[in-house]
Formats: sequence, C-alpha cells, structure tokens
Amino acid sequence: MSVSNRNGNGSEVIYVGDRSTNRPPRNAPSPDEDRKEVKILFFDLTYYNTTTKFLLCCAGVFVLYLLYGYMQELIFTLDGFKPYGWFLTLVQFAYYTVFGYVERSLESKRVPRCIPMKTYVLLAFLTLGTMGLSNSSLGYLNYPTQVIFKCCKLVPVLIGSILIQGKKHGPLDFLAAIAMCLGLTLFTLADSQVSPNFNPFGVLLISLALLCDAAIGNVQEKAMREHKAPNNEVVIYSYGIGFVYLSVIMLLTGNLFSGITFCMKYPVETFGYAFLFSLSGYLGIQIVLTLVRTCGAPLAATVTTARKAVTIALSFVFFSKPFTINYLWSGLIVVLGIYLNVYSKRSKLTFADLNRTAERIYRKLVPQRGGSSSTKKLLLEV
Repeated sequence: MSVSNRNGNGSEVIYVGDRSTNRPPRNAPSPDEDRKEVKILFFDLTYYNTTTKFLLCCAGVFVLYLLYGYMQELIFTLDGFKPYGWFLTLVQFAYYTVFGYVERSLESKRVPRCIPMKTYVLLAFLTLGTMGLSNSSLGYLNYPTQVIFKCCKLVPVLIGSILIQGKKHGPLDFLAAIAMCLGLTLFTLADSQVSPNFNPFGVLLISLALLCDAAIGNVQEKAMREHKAPNNEVVIYSYGIGFVYLSVIMLLTGNLFSGITFCMKYPVETFGYAFLFSLSGYLGIQIVLTLVRTCGAPLAATVTTARKAVTIALSFVFFSKPFTINYLWSGLIVVLGIYLNVYSKRSKLTFADLNRTAERIYRKLVPQRGGSSSTKKLLLEV
C-alpha cells in the first residue's frame, strides 16, 4: 500500500506500506548515543570502526611491549640483580600507581569508583602473583623460555573463560590449546639441554604466574563489562593495593631493605631502567585493557601472544645466548596454536559440525546394510 502526501514545499512524498512504520520512534536513541566510549589515556577512539580500533591497539601493544621486554631483560643482565625480582615488582607497582593517579587527576570529569572494593582485593592479589612470579622466574629461566610460557597463556585463559564466565568454545580452540602445550613442552626440553641457567623452579614460578594471569583477564573482562569502569581506575586500585600487599610481605621477610641497598648502588641501571620498563608497561596495560573491553579476553591474549613471539626473536638478536634448532620447531608449533585460535574466531566451527561431518564420511566409507540388500535384489531381477 502506498500513500502520497505533499509537504510545505509542494513536493510529493510517497510512503510505502504503513505510513507510521516509515517514521523513527520518538524515543529512539541516535547512533552517537548508542556508541560506548572507548578511550586510551586522552585519545578518544569511540568513533573509529571496530577494525581500526583493533589495528591501533595491536600496533600499540607491539611497540610498547617490545620495549617492555627489552628493558626487562636488560635489567636482569646486571650482575647480582637476579635475586631481586620481587623488589623490581614492588618498584613497578609503585610507578604504575603514580602513573594511574596522575592520569586520573588530569581528567576533567571525575568519576567515582565503579568496581566493588572486594573485586579489587582479588584483582590486586592476582596481579601481584602474575607480575611478581613472572619477574622472579627470570632468575631461574632463559628469557625466551619465560616468554614462550607466556605465549601459552591462551590455555589457562580458555579454561578460565569456561569456569569464570561460562563461555563455550569450539574444537579449534581446544586444538589450539593442545598445539601450544605440545610446543611449550618441546621448547622447555630444548632449553633444559642447552641453557646453563635452566632451573625447574623457574618453570613452577612461571606456571603459577600464568594461572594468575588467566584469572586476571577473565575477572577484568567481567568486572569492566558489568560496572563500566575506566582503565585508570582498574590500574590504580589493582596495583595500589598490590603495592601494599608486597610492601608488607617484603618488610616482614627482610627483603625490602636489602633490595633498596642493592639498587642504590646502581640507580640508573635499576630505578632508571625500571622507570622506562614501567612506563612502557603502563601504557601497554591501558591498550590491553581497551582491547579486552572491545574484543574480549581471548582475542586480547592472542594479540599479546603474537607480540611475545616477536620478542623471542629479538631476544636472540640483542642478547647473546645458546641456540638450538629445536627452539625453532617447537616455537612454530606454538605459532600454529596461535593461528588456530585466531582462525576459530572467524570459522565458528562447533562440535556438532564435526559430528555431522564424521557421520557423512562414515556413510561414504562404510556401506549400509539396506543399500547392500537392495543391490542384491536388483541383481536377482536382472
């Protein structure tokens, strides 16, 4: 049904179908109102499309975290520094808290705390476990081995997303996890054969760090999605409370003053490098949190994992260390797992699809009883 009408200018307006359906609802929100604000520090990415946001975040993650990895390994090349991994974590948490406070103070619009304090108490504990155990593991492991463990963060993230958020995953996700576990095992075996610094205790430390890291990604995603908290709030409370935790622990164990005494002997190589290390890490965290908010924890983990693969290659270039071809093969298996994880986000393959495909293949390979009897009947008639 079409209805014609003339407007004030004398031109004819034709309505196709029900005239009322051609009008937007009075209370319908505009496209701009529907957009969720996406900001990294003071850069507003709200009006960029999803692909552009993703690419900008990826570029930021690669640049900042490559600098982060370089400075971290450089700090641990200082003679005598390896026992002070937890003190480095304390300094890092202090810098992060200051950076977050400065950023929040410069904002024109003050927003009250969004996420409940009990959630931050848990996040601070997990953050302390992740970064403290990771930093300490460098005293017992080759740097590429530590990074290859971090590359397999997708495995605990996958398990955590199922347990914490109740997400469902397809067969490619689980196949990716298997490939990563296999590559990680082979890489660790290769490192134990050629690296003079290999210590199984380091494997335990980095494994515990990964478990905390997997829980962090999923708890952060759930909390930020439910409470719409800004990035700097998450950083201030997570690292500020974590700094209090670690200060008390190190004070009670007597490691606080020994760490200060050692670092005061080499202020540039410790506090100075730690500043650059922390600044690049802080900016990287802002981008990763934005990536988690816009794309989800598994895809954010995929991007950071790909960055770690590049970090491993650059580590062999900038810092001399033993190399074996087994590093390459096992690393490629891990890369295959990363690719399968990325591909699974596009293919949407399910276990039901695999079951139907297997049934079709089975029917083609194995003749059915009904089909064989009908064939015999036709032969008899002939």
